[in-house]
Amino acid sequence: MITVYFFGVFYQKELLLQFTIPLLIPAFLIIFLLKNKSLSIPFISFLFFSFLGDISSVFIKGDMFFYVSNTFYFLSFIYLFLIALPKFKLFEVDKLIGIYLVTVFLINTYLLYALYGFLKSVIADGLEVNLFAVKSFMLIILTFLSFGIYLNTQTKRSILFLASCVCFGFSTILDYINVYYLYEWNFIMLHKILYVVGLYFLFSYALIENHVKKHKTSEIKESYSSENILA
Repeated sequence: MITVYFFGVFYQKELLLQFTIPLLIPAFLIIFLLKNKSLSIPFISFLFFSFLGDISSVFIKGDMFFYVSNTFYFLSFIYLFLIALPKFKLFEVDKLIGIYLVTVFLINTYLLYALYGFLKSVIADGLEVNLFAVKSFMLIILTFLSFGIYLNTQTKRSILFLASCVCFGFSTILDYINVYYLYEWNFIMLHKILYVVGLYFLFSYALIENHVKKHKTSEIKESYSSENILA
């Protein structure tokens, strides 16, 4: 699909561009369901809104496409936030790590605020700038949480989730560069590649998460089976 999308970008085949990316999430989902039959509600919601953001390019054109697609992506990031939030144990974070995380978060928030002020001075559409701000701020919070979870646990699950959030973040930055600064086909290509890699990491995270949950469930059943209780 990436190869087909690359061909569409390079040769300006709009039909390929419109229909290739919306097929990514269904393809990933089919492969995932061949190995697992269950998905959490926040993860399903993330996939649903991301798919709506992908497929909106088929039905919506012009400025309205920017509003609609970015709103759907913002909603999808909220559900990623709901996945990460229960795993972020604030009182278990080491003090040094906590200070480091807060410092990084404040620096990124300040940079976002400075960029927001610049865009507000050059873009007349206030809704467009505000949508950029809330979507970017949600990505900062999401990356902050996933980074904190990784530093506190250092598991394969946490590094996959962090890598996914970082890919989504850089993909969004490249998208903004294409829209507001410099429209280059290689930036467009890299933007979509990072998005696909982020989806791959996220589905890999979900596979491990399901495996861990099943393992814990089997341990509970084994520990509290009727044979053990009677013995």
